[in-house]
Amino acid sequence: METKHIKISEYDYVLPDERIAKFPLPQRDHSKLLIYEHGKVSDDVFFNLPKYLPQHALMVYNNTRVIQARMHFRKETGALIEVFLMEPAAPTDYELMFQTKGQCSWLCMIGNLKKWKEGSLKRDFDIKGEHLTLSVLLNYEKSAHGATGTNYWVDFSWDNANINFAEILEVVGELPIPPYLNRETEESDKLTYQTVYSKIKGSVAAPTAGLHFTDDVLRAIEARGIEREEVTLHVGAGTFKPVKSKEIYGHEMHTEYIVVHRHTLVNLIKYECKAIAVGTTSVRTLESLYYMGVKLENNPDATEEELHVSQWEPYEREREGGLINGITPVHAIQNLIDWLDKAGVEVLHSSTQILIAPGYEYKIVKMLVTNFHQPQSTLLLLVSAFVKGDWRKIYDYALANNFRFLSYGDSSLLIP
Repeated sequence: METKHIKISEYDYVLPDERIAKFPLPQRDHSKLLIYEHGKVSDDVFFNLPKYLPQHALMVYNNTRVIQARMHFRKETGALIEVFLMEPAAPTDYELMFQTKGQCSWLCMIGNLKKWKEGSLKRDFDIKGEHLTLSVLLNYEKSAHGATGTNYWVDFSWDNANINFAEILEVVGELPIPPYLNRETEESDKLTYQTVYSKIKGSVAAPTAGLHFTDDVLRAIEARGIEREEVTLHVGAGTFKPVKSKEIYGHEMHTEYIVVHRHTLVNLIKYECKAIAVGTTSVRTLESLYYMGVKLENNPDATEEELHVSQWEPYEREREGGLINGITPVHAIQNLIDWLDKAGVEVLHSSTQILIAPGYEYKIVKMLVTNFHQPQSTLLLLVSAFVKGDWRKIYDYALANNFRFLSYGDSSLLIP
């Protein structure tokens, strides 16, 4: 069947609420690990992951850090308004955004929007012993032109030039744990809902496959001669967006922004563009790089915006032996390196909407560490594509052997 006509109902399974892990285990690396290797399924404990990995390989992690993106304001009428930061609007660069002082703008989802028709909302608080008033204004004019879907343009301003926006979020913001946990954020989540290697602020959801890693596990992986590279993909709330159309052709994938350093691309070529990916976000980043490199073959002067990978691009290009016009992954990645060198920059900034589903042929990712995903989700489609449709064997085993599911749940190592 053509990928676009896949029926999402065929990717359903019964997930009892009690199998959804509401909290993580006290020790990250003591979670269960399912091993799927060439069609055979077994299980172990996560701290034994290194022994299942090949020596002298390349492992790629997503180093994004979850921000305290949820903010609440109370109107004089008593109505509670939630402002959920989705992506920076002015400035658009994440790093610059968090350093901004005085004012900035974000595209946001608004909770209880019907109660906030006009006027600004305010909150007073102290940071580092200094008083500050934060004001937010819903900009309907810019929302009509600049926002996408359910996101609205919101202007933030504050009256203390000594305080930057990152510091404000630390005090006013709340960590946005997944909606399916059906509970309030707790203080412990600030630590447990971040990977131990998280660095770059910008996500509104954690790259949850990485939550199992500890410094001990990372050292054991390094001891096997496995090199570590990091990419940045800021996970958006769209990762929880359910597929509501009968066929996936009717589902619009959200855009996510990626950052990849030149040395990561060089290392990919060193390992013949074969990588072990930690998490589906690393998968989408790595696989998107191939299509960006292909674009540069015919348009070597493309802009970062023109390198954006659209949802259906992998399925619409002419293929030859699984490759587009015979372009190998090594060739594509070299095109990206040459493009960076020509521009005199060390870092690639671009975006992707890539949808990976059965019918997709993986170019770079050869092994995958990932959690167990929601029924009828695009993440489950990605896993199915990776294991050549054998996802149900994996999920049946996990359900029958008391594995914990979703963000705070257990993990799997997939080797097709």
